Amino acid sequence: MTKRIGYRDWRWQAFWWHHFFLLWSTIDAQTRYSIPEELKQGSVVGNLAKDLGLALSEIYYRNLRVASETGKQYFSVDAGKGELVVNDRIDREVLCGQSARCVLPLQIVTENPLQLHRIEIEVRDINDNSPVFITEEKYLKIAESTATGIRFPLDIAQDQDVGSNSVKSYTLSKNECFSLKLKELSGDRQVPELVLEKPLDREKQSVHQLLLTALDGGNPVKTGTTKIVVTVLDINDNVPVFKKALYNVSVHENIVSGSVLVKVEAADADEGVNGAIQYAFAEHTSESLLSVFQLNPDTGEISLIGPLDYESNTVHEIRITAKDKGVPEMEGHCRVQIVVIDMNDNAPEIVLTSKPNPVREDAPKGTVVALISARDLDSGNNGKVSLELKSGPPFTLKPSFSDNYALITSGALDRERFSEYNIEITATDSGSPPLTKYSDFTLIKPSSTTDFKEVISVLDASLPDSTWTFESQQVRTKKQ
Repeated sequence: MTKRIGYRDWRWQAFWWHHFFLLWSTIDAQTRYSIPEELKQGSVVGNLAKDLGLALSEIYYRNLRVASETGKQYFSVDAGKGELVVNDRIDREVLCGQSARCVLPLQIVTENPLQLHRIEIEVRDINDNSPVFITEEKYLKIAESTATGIRFPLDIAQDQDVGSNSVKSYTLSKNECFSLKLKELSGDRQVPELVLEKPLDREKQSVHQLLLTALDGGNPVKTGTTKIVVTVLDINDNVPVFKKALYNVSVHENIVSGSVLVKVEAADADEGVNGAIQYAFAEHTSESLLSVFQLNPDTGEISLIGPLDYESNTVHEIRITAKDKGVPEMEGHCRVQIVVIDMNDNAPEIVLTSKPNPVREDAPKGTVVALISARDLDSGNNGKVSLELKSGPPFTLKPSFSDNYALITSGALDRERFSEYNIEITATDSGSPPLTKYSDFTLIKPSSTTDFKEVISVLDASLPDSTWTFESQQVRTKKQ
């Protein structure tokens, strides 16, 4: 006679199934939240428990925790409400600089069973920064014989905000001799230029003082100003003119120090000292550029004196001036844009996302032992990483998402033969030539098999008319 298993018996069976297997699942669907920067500590980002389909009781029982890939814990979980809350000040400009897109990836790890959830937090920009000029005053020397229509480039204002909150326009105080024109550059950028609208008369007015204002696109609008002081000079009426207004050059990031990258050239129609030209970096060129590039004042050759790093900066923009030796001196301007080409100069890394779990020697095939991720600082194919597990131990790597893997069992474990296993993993990127890194981990320490006679005796006590056996690591009922 076969006895039917009732509700209470099914609860017993589910209980033993739950503790008999170490289950693993990876949630492929990603949860995404969007918040403004500078939220107060304790502000709610979203109901994490609800969005992940977890009951409030599971938060403590399953040891829900947040692992941030940025290295700083900006968020935490309110265990009482299941809400993801702000844990620290979030400054978008510090996290993402001038990048138009700012997303913080988080890894949510739960146990019993072990699960990895991918969470993304989009940080939106707010207009919390005003435009700022490099200096409070800019000095220009313009000869009274300078032809009308000549343009003089002015300093660009910097705004740490992005998008609509960045610098959008410039205005100039009213002056009968000068006007303001905006030169359009790539990427919706603008360079203010001072235009001479009326011939200058040094005897009438030797100095002009103007106010340049930068406005951003925020609401309300924020502004920044700089004073422009124009000194009117006599004689030397020809300005050095560069052959190109913009010099473009592309170089590999591993180019040898001392290499000449580009040569700028200007000509001056004047003769003698009034036509003799010397080149120089524009005033207020940053120290970071001066530590990497060198300019020959006589030949106009720009050479490399410091390291280039594609991961730190993909484009360097340099302003160059050409000054003659006349009295007063005149100067022309050009821009040099140096594009850095990425090289495969960073080896991939292997990171343990979670600590290895102890594994029973009778654990079923597919039991998750550890969570592993791979990363590479390079971009494109140079940053694509694949992991390979050395053959031998009864384990395999199961890819999940975004270079994350689960180390799972692929065969039977025997504690009496091997009390622990040394796992060797190889990480290789897709660069040319590829870079490889090896890592050894002592991960597995199988525990002994449970005495299943105790399990059988408990089940027999609840169902004395049934016979229970263990086959293929499963509990089944059989007829008497």
